[in-house]
Amino acid sequence: MFETTLGAALAGLPLVLVMMVAIWLDTLTHDDVSLVDRFWGAGFVLLGLFWYLEAAAPAGAWLPLLMAVLWAVRYTVYVTWRNWGTGEDPRYAAMRNYHGEAFRWLSLRNVFLLQGAILWVVALPLVVALRDPAPLTSVLLWLGVLVWLVGLVYETVADWQLARFRSESGGVGVCDQGLWRYSRHPNYFGECLVWWGLFLVALAAGGWWTVVSPVLMTWLLLRFSGVPLLEERLQATREGYRDYMARTNAFIPGPPKRGAARPDDGPEPPLAGQTAGAQSAGAGGSGSSSQPSSGAG
Repeated sequence: MFETTLGAALAGLPLVLVMMVAIWLDTLTHDDVSLVDRFWGAGFVLLGLFWYLEAAAPAGAWLPLLMAVLWAVRYTVYVTWRNWGTGEDPRYAAMRNYHGEAFRWLSLRNVFLLQGAILWVVALPLVVALRDPAPLTSVLLWLGVLVWLVGLVYETVADWQLARFRSESGGVGVCDQGLWRYSRHPNYFGECLVWWGLFLVALAAGGWWTVVSPVLMTWLLLRFSGVPLLEERLQATREGYRDYMARTNAFIPGPPKRGAARPDDGPEPPLAGQTAGAQSAGAGGSGSSSQPSSGAG
């Protein structure tokens, strides 16, 4: 349909923005923009199918499409289960409180359209991998698949371990077990591996320029809306979290630092604003919602 990959990529942008506007219109009836989280994964499937069909399903394109669908299904199921019946996400609730009634309209720009644009950028490896896929004999292709698979399994295990900890602890304390013993954000680490893996798949097809996708996702999670916002909140509300930070790597897994205190070394003084029933958290109290928050403040 499109003569160039750039043309196909640009055609996908209005498609995902229309999807975001439709979701925004639905949220106006119940004042909860958290619905955008559940459709984050669906946006990648929408773009993937569009680029796959637009290119007449070239041989070998089934593999990156399958990778996108599997990731999206896992993400959507987990986020829907995690957030079901919990009300609006604290990120969006804070924005709503700050802007008041105007947030209903500002959220179209600050949340939905912005996240739609980010989604499109992050999905760019798919347009290359689906329109002109690398041969299945490519070593780089399978290296990308391996990195993607490790990331998907890693974040899935991290999410499961955190959910189990929350259930067993009654929502109190810091999860420092399993993968959470070796980094404070194993779910984010796994998520980044997923997108670096997809980039390698695109790179095998000549899409070197799509490196913007994993770079953007890594920056968002580590420097903008992932780790910084989460750890600021957890330090203020989670007893023992500062000790956990002192002994545990933030992102790249590694052995706990020696000499740092552990939760059973004795109680810490209560932190300001702490409540006994605070939501339990390890390295990522919000789970693996890799979707970036938008328009803070």
